[in-house]
Amino acid sequence: MQDVVKVVIADDHPVILFGAEQALLKFPGIQVVARARQSTELIKVLQTAACDVLVTDLAMPGGQYGDGLPLVGYLRRNFPNLPIVVLTMLENAALLQRLRELGVTSVVNKSDDLSHIGLAVQHVSRHLEYLSPSVKASLDALRMNSGGKSDEVMLSRRELEVVRLFVSGMTIKEISEQLNRSIKTISTQKNTAMRKLGIDRDSELFQYAQSNGLLNLSSHSAEDTGDLV
Repeated sequence: MQDVVKVVIADDHPVILFGAEQALLKFPGIQVVARARQSTELIKVLQTAACDVLVTDLAMPGGQYGDGLPLVGYLRRNFPNLPIVVLTMLENAALLQRLRELGVTSVVNKSDDLSHIGLAVQHVSRHLEYLSPSVKASLDALRMNSGGKSDEVMLSRRELEVVRLFVSGMTIKEISEQLNRSIKTISTQKNTAMRKLGIDRDSELFQYAQSNGLLNLSSHSAEDTGDLV
């Protein structure tokens, strides 16, 4: 008899939480054992409930342990043997690549059919990778644009510094004055960072920075992280 895969679901949107659970109910051998709405609830559940696979939203603000990549990093450090399926609406290829670098082998875009959540759980419970169609397409595009070199996504320390200051609310001119670099240099470093990340609009840059935890970095911690993304 096949072992039951015990799943914990975390998402701050009740509709997504309900939809994900209903989608998983259609898969024999998968049992939803607990739900969480933010990271505080999630960590408490994981510390007390038997769980084989975690299905978690990427953007889930309001909890003690944050969300986005910082939360994923915390989970990987404290629950290293727990397979994670990440749910996200983000399609930025560099962010998806960063998730994989953190050890997340399964990512499902919420715009894809919810049945992919169950397929992802089945795969990661067997130590296999699973990417929903939208995610796979984004990563394929990243590989094509960078010639197959994932290191093309890495931001230099100076580019990271400019991005961090820009998303903190500073203008290009203000960043130029603070870092004692020309406006042209700052603008070039910002544009280069956006090109590497596959980002076209400032709004996407803010979204990316939030998911990476860059909005919470001090100037000293930014220097210490080096090529963070």
